Amino acid sequence: MSKKPAVLALVAHPDDIEFTMIGTMLMLKKHGWEMHYMTIANGCCGTATETAEATAATRAKECQDACRLAGAIWHPSVCNDLEIFHNWDIISRVLGVIREVQPSIVLTQAPEDYMEDHLNSQRVAATAAFCRGMLNAPCNPKRPPYQDDIVVYHSVPHGLMDPFRRKVEPEIFVNVEPVFQMKWDMLTCHKSQKEWLDVSQGMDAYQKTMQEFMAELGSRSGKFKYAEGFRRRNWLGLSSKEWDPLTEILGDDVLANPLYK
Repeated sequence: MSKKPAVLALVAHPDDIEFTMIGTMLMLKKHGWEMHYMTIANGCCGTATETAEATAATRAKECQDACRLAGAIWHPSVCNDLEIFHNWDIISRVLGVIREVQPSIVLTQAPEDYMEDHLNSQRVAATAAFCRGMLNAPCNPKRPPYQDDIVVYHSVPHGLMDPFRRKVEPEIFVNVEPVFQMKWDMLTCHKSQKEWLDVSQGMDAYQKTMQEFMAELGSRSGKFKYAEGFRRRNWLGLSSKEWDPLTEILGDDVLANPLYK
């Protein structure tokens, strides 16, 4: 039996996947793809009342609850919040997951965003994907390298803007209206994060904020009601040729953005 093609989401924190990319993963699932879900940090700082240990345990359970809803495969975090750095300890642990899953697509965060954990997560993801086939790049746990092509897509940043408030345009829009209810339901699993964002960022309407972001991207597309947005990383070192699997597989549910340069 042939192995299903796999998409791996690599982000900083619990709920980042639901906010920016789970809809695209669910659309790939409709085409027979296997979904893998990993937050590099455990979310331990997302609280105003609990200990780090208790918060990390709560947030791991919330991620697993969301994965069960959607049929995604969960991979445990490898560090605490604010400890995601572009160093070999973190990269080697993420590399271990990439070599285990052998994804054809990696979805990660934007190279410009409002917090350092997000910025460092996308750097770690890109480096781990790049060295997946290097014999002398050891990973933790030890797993053999593989050489298959891989494509890395960066999502739009939280708030759809860079740290200097400038609007960020995606290269492509992905229609997520057909799976929007599941995206909403998965985000609803993150009850502790909703409480934390209410306190820390005044985000009273947690799910509504996500909906507004997706509606804004849909409006920018001029075609979809709700959309997620991505930019494709340079294929050099990752693939034998330039390849855009999201457009190839999802077809009419992907639209190129004429404003992307």
